[in-house]
Amino acid sequence: MGITDFFSDLLSSVSFVQDVHAEAPADDDESKEGGDDEANDEDGGDDKEEGGDEEGGDEEEGGDDDEEEEEEEEEEEPVDPKPQLEEDCAKSAQCSGYKHHYDECVERVTSAEENPDHKGPKEDCVEEYFHLQHCATQCAAVKLFKQLK
Repeated sequence: MGITDFFSDLLSSVSFVQDVHAEAPADDDESKEGGDDEANDEDGGDDKEEGGDEEGGDEEEGGDDDEEEEEEEEEEEPVDPKPQLEEDCAKSAQCSGYKHHYDECVERVTSAEENPDHKGPKEDCVEEYFHLQHCATQCAAVKLFKQLK
């Protein structure tokens, strides 16, 4: 037995595809229907009728699923208050200094990009932005936890 045989046996023993099985309640319903169908078969019923009954059972189950989906869609998702709180805090007096520095930086960068003769170092406002976001997050955290309690 070579190394390739070992790996091929190992690969064949590991299944990457899972078998899909029906749920137990659905099987119980089908078996009850199947019992009725078997009685019909004894009376001379056709196999086509049996197949039609099974599909009808699936459609009924599908109808139940549709009703459940509609109920789920009707439930409203709670609104996350954090973004609104952070925006309000960024505009508040507590973070006004950071907001002022960020706005000035944005003006400098914008004017430098518009001026084709600008040969200075390229600047971005990442540091100022993070300072503003940190301040807004710290401010909003206190308010957010008060709302959650």
